[in-house]
Amino acid sequence: MYALQKCKSRCFALLTVHVRLNCSRPFVQLFVATRCQSANAMIPAMFSTHSLPASEQFDAWHGWYGSVFDTASRQPAGEGFRARNTTWRMGGVLFSRVSTPPIAITRTKALIRRNPVDHWGVNLGKQSAIDLKLERDAVKVPARVPFLISLDREMYQERARDRFQLYLARDSFQAIAPLLDAARGTALDTPEGKLLADYMLLLERNLPFLPASDGPKLAAAIQAMLGACLAPSADRIAEAGRHIDFTLMERVRQAVRRNLRSPSLGPDKLCREAATSRSQLYRLLEGEGGVAHYIQRRRLSESFTMLCDVTNNLPIGKVAEILCFADGSSFSRAFRREFGMSPSDARGGSLVGLPPSPPPSRSPAGPAVTSFSDCLRSM
Repeated sequence: MYALQKCKSRCFALLTVHVRLNCSRPFVQLFVATRCQSANAMIPAMFSTHSLPASEQFDAWHGWYGSVFDTASRQPAGEGFRARNTTWRMGGVLFSRVSTPPIAITRTKALIRRNPVDHWGVNLGKQSAIDLKLERDAVKVPARVPFLISLDREMYQERARDRFQLYLARDSFQAIAPLLDAARGTALDTPEGKLLADYMLLLERNLPFLPASDGPKLAAAIQAMLGACLAPSADRIAEAGRHIDFTLMERVRQAVRRNLRSPSLGPDKLCREAATSRSQLYRLLEGEGGVAHYIQRRRLSESFTMLCDVTNNLPIGKVAEILCFADGSSFSRAFRREFGMSPSDARGGSLVGLPPSPPPSRSPAGPAVTSFSDCLRSM
């Protein structure tokens, strides 16, 4: 309440946008973007279902997260689904506060292909435990114990009530990438993990009052805190004999990203840029189907992003050429194999059964957002 009063005293403005989505059954998605007009404010994006009829609340929530997570309510439909998400973006970091009834959340292979964000996520349940299932492991994470995930991996969670999430862009956290990858899927029930939990709770209390100019400094502080809290976990993993070269994989990942539009991208170029041998490179990418397959999938993911960007008017053939496909036909075949649709279908918005909407207007406060995916992509 105090935060709201403070924001009102600095020219509080409330913008409510109703977006009608004609999916399998019509519903109204209510997007509430709260903007504090002070030039110094760190501005959150907010989404709430509270103002919707009970029968439409869960569909709206599902639509907000739809291209990132699949969601399923764990309470009777007649009770509605009163939920709220508040998100702060700080240049490479996204802090999200979520309050929902009991819910199941899934990140599937299909969603990873269609929305290939690969950020790390640090999750914290404030009042209730979280049931977490990864590719091979399942764990019940107690309340106030942080755990790490990566959005480029399958995941299933059952959770309820208030929770906090830190999403970290890989490009912004390369310095601690090996630590984050080593701790992926780990519940940090350690003294260092409790320190990290306290830090996340402190962030949640103070973000509404921080100026936007503090964003870069805050991102650096978050990286330093994570590095200090995760190092012991990474050491234990190394001592246990898991000889995985996380640093090398991150170098390869970055080299591929930098050179997606280069016709010369291949094993030789990757070996030079990642400072590794061919044998190491082949071993590293064996689980991805090989070097050529990994590069093609990254290019296809980039093409999907380009084609779903309604501000991008490049012909489909030009997109294929830019991303080094031999011709439009081979690009279309590969695209259909990867995503189960043609490039023209993707451009037409068939991912959610809609024609593309006009690009949302932009304000001095920053990019407009109409989904949680927009928040992740604007980090």
